[in-house]
Amino acid sequence: MVEILAQVTSNLRANKLRSFLTMFGILWGVISVVILSATGEGFRRGNQHVLEELGKNVGIVWGGRTSFQAGGERAGRPILLTIDDVRALERESGMVAVVSPELGRGGVTVKSTYNAATLNVNGIEPQYQDIRTIEVDRGRLLRFTDNDAALRVAVIGVDATRQLFGTRESIGQTVNLNGVPYTVIGRIRKKDQDSSYNGQDNERVLIPYTAMVRDFPRGDGVKVLSNLVVAPHPWVVSQLSSVLDARTGRIEDIDWPLEREVRRVLSRQHGFDANDRNAIAMWDTSLESLMFGRMIVEMKNFFSVVGVVTLVLGGIGVMNIMLVAVRERTREIGVRKAMGATTGQIQRQFFLEGFILTMLSGVIGFAVALALCAAVNLLPMPPRFQGMVLTWQSGAWAVAVLTLIGVVTSTYPARRAALLPPVEALRFEM
Repeated sequence: MVEILAQVTSNLRANKLRSFLTMFGILWGVISVVILSATGEGFRRGNQHVLEELGKNVGIVWGGRTSFQAGGERAGRPILLTIDDVRALERESGMVAVVSPELGRGGVTVKSTYNAATLNVNGIEPQYQDIRTIEVDRGRLLRFTDNDAALRVAVIGVDATRQLFGTRESIGQTVNLNGVPYTVIGRIRKKDQDSSYNGQDNERVLIPYTAMVRDFPRGDGVKVLSNLVVAPHPWVVSQLSSVLDARTGRIEDIDWPLEREVRRVLSRQHGFDANDRNAIAMWDTSLESLMFGRMIVEMKNFFSVVGVVTLVLGGIGVMNIMLVAVRERTREIGVRKAMGATTGQIQRQFFLEGFILTMLSGVIGFAVALALCAAVNLLPMPPRFQGMVLTWQSGAWAVAVLTLIGVVTSTYPARRAALLPPVEALRFEM
């Protein structure tokens, strides 16, 4: 092995330009594979993070209008969601893991000792905070005891806190919501949220649902909600991919399992046809994650093909150079065979020369690619990109492909060298 390494080094030094051009194809192929894979993974994680800022696999449910006659009721009847619908989903649905009411009111005048603002106020139950990834960086979240006692406590978004208190401490301070005093108990962390349905969480005020019903009821009924927020069991989300694959028509026409389940339960509450898709409206973020995931998979597959093609072209370059080397060293091969070298020894020498050349190029390519990834990660990142992320799976895949190409491109020249007849090799002239 030491002798072969010395021979490879000698050949590289003797043919610097040819060696560089030979190694460059493999080197560039490895850089392409690593960079494209890291870019795709960083883009996937960044977009997934932004999607989950609204909530991970969350469904927002609104009442609509019936389009079928059912139970003696006319079509076009509005469906108004109530707290009883929340309890019905908790009792009867096997797909819904968590559900919370949400009662919102916009344009509420919120005053602190220092400033005032017009904000959205939402009454929620504590489980809502888990569904919607509501987290605090100061203070605490709403608790079930707060809701049971209808306490006048509030959790405020970071931008709303800055507007009301500036850089001052807000925890424990009193804010007046349309003149009703509430105590601030928590500040929502800064959220990189690019989608919402009733305002950004950074600018919202959250209070217990029971306190909201008492202090800020809707005019169309004390039990009427703005919407429901549901989170399905993981197995419901995992089957979405098979539902999408089994479709026979447009994606828009799919009746997704969770939405169908919510209609089934609520149809009993409100007396509409469970097949009436206009009676209930639903925004399911797990469907966005599914579609985005499919797009990322296809993008990564494309990147992989580009990287593999580049590696293959580099491998072909290595094989051609090794064939040239076999031709140039034909007399050397004849001399070695005449002195007793076996076919296996000749084949092993040329195979290892080609394989080591390929692996050396790959190692250099990996080092350059990792350095480029590290340099890019030092720069400010846009919201939907979490930097260059190389997973161990991608790294292992690249090493496996590189090894396979090294073996394949080294075997043929080595076999050609080993099969040269000694007498013909000794008589060969360039």
